[in-house]
Amino acid sequence: MTIIAGFSASRQGTAPLHLAAQLARCTGARIVAAVIVERPWPPRSDPVEDEYLNYIGLQAKKSLQHMADQLPADLDVWQIVHQATSIPEGLTELAAEMSADVVVVGSSSSGLLGRVALGSVTDRLVHTAAIPVAIAPRGYPGHPGRIDRLTVAYGGQADAVGLVAASAELAQRWSTRLRIASFTVRPVTMFSGAIEPTAEDLVVKQWARRTHEGIVAQLEKVRSDIDTLDAEVVIGAGPTWRDAVDAVEWGVGDILVLGSGAAGPAAQVFLGSAAARILRHAPVPTMIVPRREMKAT
Repeated sequence: MTIIAGFSASRQGTAPLHLAAQLARCTGARIVAAVIVERPWPPRSDPVEDEYLNYIGLQAKKSLQHMADQLPADLDVWQIVHQATSIPEGLTELAAEMSADVVVVGSSSSGLLGRVALGSVTDRLVHTAAIPVAIAPRGYPGHPGRIDRLTVAYGGQADAVGLVAASAELAQRWSTRLRIASFTVRPVTMFSGAIEPTAEDLVVKQWARRTHEGIVAQLEKVRSDIDTLDAEVVIGAGPTWRDAVDAVEWGVGDILVLGSGAAGPAAQVFLGSAAARILRHAPVPTMIVPRREMKAT
């Protein structure tokens, strides 16, 4: 297995490498720490420009070495500087060339500290990648351990594209705990003057019960293939998406798994509207899985 931790030449925070290290401890995979240096297209024969790109590449190599030196010596870390017309294109090229299983990137520098935020680069990547894309929260420090719990966001078309089965297999391969979470937003003013608060609570409870039953049914479908399947089921509800996500307990070693929207292109990552909202408020690393195979890495 190969994990690509991607960086731009201008921004090389260590968050993606910390997350890649946690994933590698689950799988024994090698980590390819890759800086993408953007070059113009079509290529020009310009000695000054070539000298500048070489200078950027040398500085990138020094930064990669400095980051790699901070990781435990037992991890298999390769370092590479790759030129491409854009960062998403460069990471896609490397993923195909190295038959990578996961691409790990960082959050936008404009996002909230400790939360996942898409920038222009990561947004394009998560809507075009053919393999899972893992995103580290801004400033993510990682920890010496490994990923020890997968939390699958269930809802909408998640069951239709096989996310529960894929995540259950992934949890088994990684020897991690499996948790399935469903989120609902119920604005405080939604039923103002129309339904009593107790009636609203009853509606939410009924929804939670039906959701729980649906999740259990999905788990039963994959039990014959996964012998040791055991999953916790939790419900997150609140007046906003952030409140709903925060209503679920999160801990060190958690990773949130989102499935591509069913309307997205086959064999590519594509965020649905609900998944995009959940992602924006995720307090832990998040992995988006393509729709076609939805298989574990």
